[in-house]
Amino acid sequence: MITVTAGILTDGDRVLICQRRVGSRFSLKWEFPGGKVEDGETPEGCLRRELREELAIEAEVGPEIHRTEHRYPNGFAVRLLFFRVRRFSGTPSNLAFERIEWARRDELPGYDFLEADRELVDRMARGEGNV
Repeated sequence: MITVTAGILTDGDRVLICQRRVGSRFSLKWEFPGGKVEDGETPEGCLRRELREELAIEAEVGPEIHRTEHRYPNGFAVRLLFFRVRRFSGTPSNLAFERIEWARRDELPGYDFLEADRELVDRMARGEGNV
């Protein structure tokens, strides 16, 4: 099982979501930005690095807000840690995705998200808790 981080970046009621590139694993599925934790790296450090590489921003990573484990039908298993991004500097630029969008929380269930993200997507759309 690999550990993956994801950042929840917000702008009012909108959340930044990213679509995987054509031809990549889980092609054209939507997700939150982030990536795999490397050896010797903390989850927060991983997320800062991934946001720099994928979106060209410098982020202040806040608290972990959700955690899940998921095994995909192909056997690929992930432990996914979602963090609130308190603030960031720079304007998110698409360096790694097919598309990026700022989507309203209530619109999130209409996007074809990765299975591991769906529980959090549904909670966010319902306006639950600190998500």
